[in-house]
Amino acid sequence: MKKFSFPLDTVLNYKDQILDNLKSEHALILTQVSKQEQKIFSLSEQRGTACTRFREETHCGMSVSAMREYESYITYMQQRILFEEGTLKKLKKKEEHKRDEVVEAKKEKSSIEKLKEKKLTQYNKEVLRSEELFIEEFVSNTMSVRNSR
Repeated sequence: MKKFSFPLDTVLNYKDQILDNLKSEHALILTQVSKQEQKIFSLSEQRGTACTRFREETHCGMSVSAMREYESYITYMQQRILFEEGTLKKLKKKEEHKRDEVVEAKKEKSSIEKLKEKKLTQYNKEVLRSEELFIEEFVSNTMSVRNSR
């Protein structure tokens, strides 16, 4: 009997490549999300440090212009943090969308793999059946040759 061949192997390989590409794109987005979170953390630390210095210096006394500079800097840092959080939100949405694409690609690949397994099982049953028939025929022919003598 001929060797098992699955007609959708090329499709399965294609789906596998798509899945690999989607996984690498998803990993890249996760890296971007992590970097963005680190950036926000760093900006928050800088803002916190500036607030602490501002409080300390106001207790010791400082000029109005220095107070305005601190307030401007702290306000600027807060605006930057809000902007970066907006960017983080967009990245998380992008990551979620890409994760959904990965899940869908896994489902597609899995369904084709299950079909392949089913066809292989069917093929193996046919091979077994044909081998059994061959053995029965062989035994039958051997018996008929013996009986004719």
